[in-house]
Amino acid sequence: MAAGSNPIPEGRYVTTDGGLSIHYHEAGSGEPIVFLHGSGPGASGYSNFKGNYSVFAANGYRAIVPDLPGFGLSSKPDTNYVLDFFVEAVDGLVSKLGLGQCTLLGNSLGGAIALKYTLDHPNVVSRLILMAPGGIEELPAYLQMEGIRKMIELFSAGPMDTKSMRRLLTLQLYDPSHITAELLAERVGVCAMQPRTVLSTMRVPNMAERLGEIRCPVLGFWGINDRFNPVGGAMKILERCPQARFTLLNRCGHWVMVEHLELFNRTCIDFLRNG
Repeated sequence: MAAGSNPIPEGRYVTTDGGLSIHYHEAGSGEPIVFLHGSGPGASGYSNFKGNYSVFAANGYRAIVPDLPGFGLSSKPDTNYVLDFFVEAVDGLVSKLGLGQCTLLGNSLGGAIALKYTLDHPNVVSRLILMAPGGIEELPAYLQMEGIRKMIELFSAGPMDTKSMRRLLTLQLYDPSHITAELLAERVGVCAMQPRTVLSTMRVPNMAERLGEIRCPVLGFWGINDRFNPVGGAMKILERCPQARFTLLNRCGHWVMVEHLELFNRTCIDFLRNG
């Protein structure tokens, strides 16, 4: 736990040319890997990737784990949280840190941001690692998912307590043993700081028809028990991205990097080293 009232450990900050304060954790040196977390009540880069980014750093990579604007300890502007807004914020981070070419690693909303960033900046992204990315279905397909419906219901009802956060995370994860007191405290604390507009104004277009434009190597993961993003999205990426491979995992929900931590870390490092 961070000092003071922060619900997550405090790292570093950078201010983008657009005036956003982006909070991030960083470890290691070498080729940069930018970790982009998903959305939802209480989300942050640290909460999503605390079991992963230090492993990447130990294997010779510069791991950068930002909180997206509206989440964690980053700015929470009064704006529409549409996909292009997030892409611009990530570009501001990449530019301010002088990263040059980098790998983007994203789950859920973070995966959608990684896809759109790659479409907009193909010369910057050397590789993509995706976990159940958004942005490859029309909105009604997502609204049919039990996890999405419950997330909207719980967040719209007002401040979330430990009980309601546990209910939501039970849908995120196949194995509830991962729902620790520490995780609940992090998520409830961050959620209390989130503006309602983070979810109410969020818009992510369907980019499936543009997937063929992505020429860099793509590594993907999807849990077949995912109750947030339809697992059929894996086939869309495999069919349309010319350099893509996917790992589908049973007994796995929306957080591959948490529920299959060692396999995820090992597979990603092999991909980064050997393509």
